Amino acid sequence: MGFRILALILILISTTFLYLACVESRVRHYKFDVVQKNITRLCTSKSIITVNGKFPGPTIYAREDDTVIVRVVNHVKDNVTIHWHGVRQLRTGWADGPGYITQCPIQTGQSYVYKFTLTGQRGTLLWHSHINWQRATVHGAIVILPKRGTPYPFPKPDKEKIIVLGEWWKSDVEAVIDQAMRLGIPPNVSDAHTIMGLPGPVQNCPSQGYSLHVENGKTYMLRIINAAVNEDLFFKIAGHQLTVVEVDASYTKPFQTDTIFIAPGQTTNAILTADQGTGNYLIAISPFMDTIVATDNVTATGTLRYNGTLAFTATDVTVLPPRNATPVTTKFMDSLRSLDSRKYPADVPESVDHSLVFAIGVGINPCATCTNGTRVVADINNVSFVMPTTALLQAHYYNISGVYTDDFPPRPPTPFDYTGAAQPANMQTKNGTRVYRLGYNSTVQIVLQGTSIIAPESHPTHLHGFNFYVVGKGLGNYDPVDDPKKFNLVDPVERNTISVPTGGWTAIRFRADNPGVWFLHCHLEVHTTWGLKMAFLVENGEGPNQSIIDPPLDLPKC
Repeated sequence: MGFRILALILILISTTFLYLACVESRVRHYKFDVVQKNITRLCTSKSIITVNGKFPGPTIYAREDDTVIVRVVNHVKDNVTIHWHGVRQLRTGWADGPGYITQCPIQTGQSYVYKFTLTGQRGTLLWHSHINWQRATVHGAIVILPKRGTPYPFPKPDKEKIIVLGEWWKSDVEAVIDQAMRLGIPPNVSDAHTIMGLPGPVQNCPSQGYSLHVENGKTYMLRIINAAVNEDLFFKIAGHQLTVVEVDASYTKPFQTDTIFIAPGQTTNAILTADQGTGNYLIAISPFMDTIVATDNVTATGTLRYNGTLAFTATDVTVLPPRNATPVTTKFMDSLRSLDSRKYPADVPESVDHSLVFAIGVGINPCATCTNGTRVVADINNVSFVMPTTALLQAHYYNISGVYTDDFPPRPPTPFDYTGAAQPANMQTKNGTRVYRLGYNSTVQIVLQGTSIIAPESHPTHLHGFNFYVVGKGLGNYDPVDDPKKFNLVDPVERNTISVPTGGWTAIRFRADNPGVWFLHCHLEVHTTWGLKMAFLVENGEGPNQSIIDPPLDLPKC
């Protein structure tokens, strides 16, 4: 009898643990219907591509280690893909989303099920279309909560708010880039910036603005996402300080600031304390550009409103940094450090197997059909990437020849004074679909070296499939002898997207522990379109747990 009771107790205990495990790691199901929707902004109405008719699109909510399943159905005439920006996609590259890199697009009337697990990740990320310029309107937030019972490494806020920043064109955004490519010139800049899809009042149009309602004495975690297509942004709330606690779903050492600098594809979690008097306070975003490149200079505005504020109460305004406020961006980026706690350590590779130097910038190639006989292009190490017609991951997995070559140059083929005033005699680039091969679990350092060809510019660079550590940055040309002596290998910030300073360089490190084909590109969509992109091919390791999973049966066909 005692043995039976003990056995029953053991069964109950094991069943309880199984139940708890099921509760802890759940499967989250979503359906994304990609549809056309008429939206009115800037006093004009136009039809845009949306998910579920929303702009911005629906938020994905999950917890660390949950599995997310999203069925995407394409109801529009254009091809569609969805990228889960910042999700590591461990061995699940088929779900990463960039068109013709890890999958063929979802064609009209077709669907595809994205399935991935949020292994070891918590925080704020974003999803967006990853074909053409669709992400101008096809984007939304990903909120990954900590495991149940796991607290934030900072005082829990009273409430959380999602704030998605973006851009708006009055005309069809695909027509904008198509015209620019035909003419060989830069595309028109956007007509307005947006906060949660709303520009706020602008010249000749009393547009609606975003409202954030707060209660005095409460704290709010703002999950801020830059879903803009082409512009770095400043974010500021009149009369309030913000405490940054996380970027790109990685915790940071908290620090206070009155201005957040955020590049396209980046996310920032910041704590707002509602500690001012009853009233209205301006929320504003504006572009950052410290060179001659054109930007949309329309400031988007919203209102932070305290409960109890009377109607028609005046709004306290704020002074935004000037467009070329490099010191503001530098101070913000220099303040970012990994939390580097026992629970959340900074696991920085101390040795490097692949030491790469990527010179990134623009060039000029011949174009017989363009207005001036030339076309502006962009490149990495003088290679303007040519998109294939078969997805790279499929070509790799099935050993399809002729789709790509694995000879991407590890450094510029012809070194020059990258950030000097003198322009190279030949600004023409080579075209190619070339990848760089990495052995499983090898360590990688990339120095992203900006160039001043035509004009120096900040490049927010995104790496798919991995987080990386930003171990160093500087102005001018990278010095391989002296600059590594100043690298931070203790608590560098961990990100998936990093801005390379104008006329400077940034060094990042990561471990290639995720087999597959992974895109690296500038997150300014104009530069990606022009060819500032490449891909890493990470080989399988030993056994199935270090290998790419088999492709799903519904993987779209090209």
